[in-house]
Amino acid sequence: MFNVTHQVSAVQRRIGKRVLEAGEARVLTIGQTYDSTVDDVWDACTNLERIPRWLMPISGDLRLGGRYQLEGNAGGTIESCDPPKRFSATWEFGGEVSWIEVRLSATPDDRTRLELEHVAHVDDQRWAEFGPGAVGIGWDMMLLGLATHLESGRGIDPAESAAWSQSGDGKRFMALSSEQWCQASIEAGTDEAEARAAAARIHAMYTGATPDASAERPSGGE
Repeated sequence: MFNVTHQVSAVQRRIGKRVLEAGEARVLTIGQTYDSTVDDVWDACTNLERIPRWLMPISGDLRLGGRYQLEGNAGGTIESCDPPKRFSATWEFGGEVSWIEVRLSATPDDRTRLELEHVAHVDDQRWAEFGPGAVGIGWDMMLLGLATHLESGRGIDPAESAAWSQSGDGKRFMALSSEQWCQASIEAGTDEAEARAAAARIHAMYTGATPDASAERPSGGE
């Protein structure tokens, strides 16, 4: 079994802002380096037959201008594609539209760096209530699934994945992810008390834990 602390520590997270035509937007960037070639990681991220092995079932037309739908989750339109370097798409969920961009690059040691940028209009009240962990924990779990798939070559069993998310390791993973997004929020200028309160609330939503100090400062483990 993978090391929970190692996986969370292997991921880099940043928070910023960007001005779009519709106004100011929040920008979450998450990245990890994998022991795979750029072509292999690109295929894992863009092949309709392979995506369900690490993410979730998907349908649609994965080409420029095509639409996709993740089962029970977001859908959208492919807005740009430059294989095997980058693609961007709308991320439409719950009646709201945001945008994602995935970028791949080779490292000097022949590994692959993946960065995902998620741009969304989030009002100040909702940001103060839940912070970046509201979507950040989900992206952390996505990178975990990809890491597991690239390392093992196998697919993820949905039942096993659901059971793991409710296990001690799964809850610890989400707690550590929540803490890391909290730190990224503080580094981006959010008041520390506000950031920790938001992290405690979103941690409780993901795990069913009581939103108290223990949720704000999770301990590591394997």
